[in-house]
Amino acid sequence: MILYHGTNKAFDVIDLTKSKPNKDFGQGFYLSREYSQAMTMAKTKVEQLKEGSPTVLTFEVNEEQMNRLKVLRFDDYTFEWAKFILMNRRNESPKPMHDFDIVFGPIANDRVGVQLWKFENKMIAPETFTRNLQRMEGITFQYFFGTERAIRLLKKL
Repeated sequence: MILYHGTNKAFDVIDLTKSKPNKDFGQGFYLSREYSQAMTMAKTKVEQLKEGSPTVLTFEVNEEQMNRLKVLRFDDYTFEWAKFILMNRRNESPKPMHDFDIVFGPIANDRVGVQLWKFENKMIAPETFTRNLQRMEGITFQYFFGTERAIRLLKKL
């Protein structure tokens, strides 16, 4: 399987310590199966950091080897997915909130973020939150590689 990573400058070695904490699935290396999604992330990173240029790195990973690791998969917006996102975003410890090597699931984009905020602030009930998530259109997915075991499976092309 081919995966893409959007960044503001090319690099050869993935260093998990350089990843930001409190992301959707925790501190780790995020990739997409869609080149355009990775390019959008690369442009966003350049805008945020005010340096570099949009760069998309390409990796290959063997799915059979990937599935030998501890993998968590969310195929849609669900209440369990949302709780997992909130748990990781709220993590105040330097330690990860889970022990999965790889996590696959939807990105909590701005539209989803509004729903998460409303739920987190008890403005909507869990049932309403779940219903609102299931009505979301334009779902995009991400791959999280959060351990050295997982990173070793990625072959840069």
